[in-house]
Amino acid sequence: MIRVLIADDQRVVREGLTMVLALMKGFEVVGTAADGDEAVTLAEALRPDVVLMDLRMPRCDGIEATRRLRSEVPETKVVVLTTYSDDRSVLDAFRAGARGYLTKDASGAQISEALRQVLDNHAVVDPAVQRHLIDAIATEPTPRSRFPDGLTPREAEVLSLMAGGLSNAEIASHLVVSEGTVKSHINHLFAKIGARDRAQAVTYAFRQGLTEP
Repeated sequence: MIRVLIADDQRVVREGLTMVLALMKGFEVVGTAADGDEAVTLAEALRPDVVLMDLRMPRCDGIEATRRLRSEVPETKVVVLTTYSDDRSVLDAFRAGARGYLTKDASGAQISEALRQVLDNHAVVDPAVQRHLIDAIATEPTPRSRFPDGLTPREAEVLSLMAGGLSNAEIASHLVVSEGTVKSHINHLFAKIGARDRAQAVTYAFRQGLTEP
C-alpha cells in the first residue's frame, strides 16, 4: 500500500482526494493536514510514503513545508497539487524538494500514476506546466561561483572542515555522507586548486579565507 498524507487548506479538497484515493487499489490515506505546519508534524509522526501538497496555505505554505520535509522527513516524497502553474511556483516547488507537480485539473488516474512514478524515483510534471518549468529554467541567470577556482559549495565545505583538522571519517560523519564521497570531493578539489596533499590544501583554504586559523 502507498501511504498518502494530504495537505490542503480547503476541507472539501481534502475530503474529495481522500474519497478518490480510497476508490483506487493500493492507496491508503493516513492523514490530512490543513496547513504546512500540520503537514510536517503529521509526516514526522506517520511517516507517509508521499505527501500531496497544496502550495497556498495559511501559517506555513507548501513551499516551506516541502523544504522542511526534505530536511526532517527525507524519505517522504512530495507531489505538489495546486491551482497555480506560473513559472515561479513551479521552480520554487522543485527547488524546495518536490518530486512531482500537478494542477488540480488532474484526473484521479493522473494523480495515482504520479504517486507511483514518484515512489519509483521518477520526477513527474503535469503537461500543463512543463512549458512553464522550461521557460523558468531557460530564463534563470547562470550563477557565478562565490568560491575561487570553480569550487562547488560542498567542495569548499569539505576543504574548510579539512582545514579545521577533521579526518575523512569525521568529515563524512559531519556531512552525513560516506567516506568514499568525501574522498571523491577531496580529489576533485585537489585538482581544481592544484594541491598535492592536505597541507597544501589547508594553506590554500587559509589564504583564500575559506576558514579561520
